[in-house]
Amino acid sequence: MSEKTEKPGTAKPGAETTTAAEDRPRRRQARGERRIAQLLDAAATVFSTTGYTAASTNAIAREAGVSPGTLYQFFPNKEAIAIELGSRLMHEMRQSYDEVLAPIDPAATPIEDVIAGTVDRFIEFNCRHPAFFALMHGSDIPGRVAEEHDALHRTLAARVEALLAPFTPGAPAPAVARAAQMCVGIYKAGLELALAHEGAERAAYVQELKDALLRYLRPLVGDVVN
Repeated sequence: MSEKTEKPGTAKPGAETTTAAEDRPRRRQARGERRIAQLLDAAATVFSTTGYTAASTNAIAREAGVSPGTLYQFFPNKEAIAIELGSRLMHEMRQSYDEVLAPIDPAATPIEDVIAGTVDRFIEFNCRHPAFFALMHGSDIPGRVAEEHDALHRTLAARVEALLAPFTPGAPAPAVARAAQMCVGIYKAGLELALAHEGAERAAYVQELKDALLRYLRPLVGDVVN
């Protein structure tokens, strides 16, 4: 009695190719990542509209067009959503630091151009991600978000200090460090004012912010800007 042979390229009934078996988890992962992105986008809208304190998981689910049960499959609570969204936004902000706060030759780039380019980039980031400001300045933001924001602030101050150093070759290091902290403080105050307005009025506040930074730095950088 001859044995039954299988045609090449066919599988036994109920069997599954290895490729198909591997594809299923990848497809589930991709769907999960898309759902997470959808929920984070919705959370960003809710946080920027109502603030972190007043936001709720029900509001986020409603904005995302999903049921609360679907949201809880990915995030246990509002705090977890804020932590994930905050981490992603802070990662993007750090990338902005790397691009706009790189060392600059004072002889090739005037300090006013450095100020204008840096302020424009950071204002653009905050206008594109209004949830960033809402999360970073909320009254009861999660501790982990607050810690990451404090670390981000320290990084920003250090990068500004390194940026100012070539413009202030004769200044004592503590003076440059204080100037960097003051620049960050002035920027944050000006950012809040700028974001509170729109259109031409926002542009006017942005220009005021640039002018304030230049007037503050002029005595420190001295002849470099003259």
